[in-house]
Amino acid sequence: MAIKDVTDLCLMIDANIPVIVLETHDENQALELLTRVAMKKVMPLKQWTVTRGLDKQGFGVDLDESIDTKLPATVLTTIEQDSAPSLYVLCDFHPYLETHPQHVRALKDIALAHQRLQHTVILLSHALEVPPELKRLTAKFTISFPSDGQLIAILREEIQDYASKNRDTFVRPSSEVLRKMISNLRGLSAAEARRLIRSAILQDGALTESDIPSINKAKFELLDMNGAIGFEYDTEKFTDVGGLHHLKAWVEQRQHAFLAGGNSDTPRGVMLLGVQGGGKSLAAKAVAGLWSVPLLRLDMGALYNKYIGETEKNLRRALEQAEMMQPCVLWIDEIEKAVNTKADNDVAQRVLGTLLTWMAEHQKKVFVVSTANDISQLPPELMRKGRMDEIFFVDLPCDEVRGDIFRIHLHKRELDSDNYDLAVLVQASEGFVGAEIEQAIVSAIYTARAQQQVLNTDVLLAEINKTYPLSVVMAEKMSALREWAEGRTVKAG
Repeated sequence: MAIKDVTDLCLMIDANIPVIVLETHDENQALELLTRVAMKKVMPLKQWTVTRGLDKQGFGVDLDESIDTKLPATVLTTIEQDSAPSLYVLCDFHPYLETHPQHVRALKDIALAHQRLQHTVILLSHALEVPPELKRLTAKFTISFPSDGQLIAILREEIQDYASKNRDTFVRPSSEVLRKMISNLRGLSAAEARRLIRSAILQDGALTESDIPSINKAKFELLDMNGAIGFEYDTEKFTDVGGLHHLKAWVEQRQHAFLAGGNSDTPRGVMLLGVQGGGKSLAAKAVAGLWSVPLLRLDMGALYNKYIGETEKNLRRALEQAEMMQPCVLWIDEIEKAVNTKADNDVAQRVLGTLLTWMAEHQKKVFVVSTANDISQLPPELMRKGRMDEIFFVDLPCDEVRGDIFRIHLHKRELDSDNYDLAVLVQASEGFVGAEIEQAIVSAIYTARAQQQVLNTDVLLAEINKTYPLSVVMAEKMSALREWAEGRTVKAG
């Protein structure tokens, strides 16, 4: 429990704010905080729940047990008639404000009489939308999350607890795993962080690199993400991405700055422009995999709503969710489909404005990787430096890179690349992108099985020769895209 939280909440009470909203999933932590505040202020603390009614917490005047205070209307009347200045904590009161205007009015009467009553009402809930009638009489308070030092202390406590229950078997994570784990536990309450650490230890009696994706997924679920934000569990290794040497070097150089940086120079994001199937999506996954941070995918199509203003609200909510998962990589795939303003689409204009403002101003550790196939659909405002750090162009793979791609995809299928004439396959696949090479390998495996023979170079070559790559099918568009990118972007390969 941070001392600063106690001090800050006392200051809000001293400022004569009649109603304070405290949103948290950790009710026990909130009640512990309020108990400390009540002790410091020497004020009675009274808690209300619909199941138990009013209950005195700790010291203070006794409650009149003859009055059944379980009903929301009754507890509000009790508060208004109480002459002793007190802290009243109403737990999960939000349903009674949403559907009962008389409760809103009663709470407003209490707030308006604050100078006379000197009560402070705390609305404690996991989420609460303040009614318009109460907004100017209300302030929100946010409990601070555990610091890195506190998270390390929790981790050590859990390691000690595991050792005491398992014959002094100590868990010894490496310093790098410890750093990544602490980084990914930020944004959780102490109780939530403790549960995740305990679960990771109990799974196999160790804390290793392999536990980090599971912790990230559990964190995502704890924060109750839904809607347009999705969690990508499988992230790639950069060794599984053929080519893109310049992009790989750029990302590796900025790893420490992103994970450890706390200033305005923290890397903000990149745009990956290029041909379809060239590995842009794979690269986005690899950035998250290299940095060992969660990968979130923003589904722009899920944002749109027929009601005016709802689409932008959905986008703001999605971006807030991404910030809650910091540090993380936010992947916006085929961004041009969502922000195409050339069709005189008012919604697209507003979405673009909301996205641009956030990209330029957000201070959280959210690294944006946006991918695009059609540069003509992108507004120039999106390309400005400051909103993203660099624009990389993913071109058709050269001979060397195609050879790497063949090796990667053959190895993934437990096939030895030394058994194939890669020089011939590379020559035959000129103009192919990574996705087309992978599909040719998959098709060749099916063909070999159907013919009851071992996959060989000839079968692979036959499948390649039957494929018409995008560089041929859409030659004009590909040529125009490559011509535009020359001199305007950084080559990813």
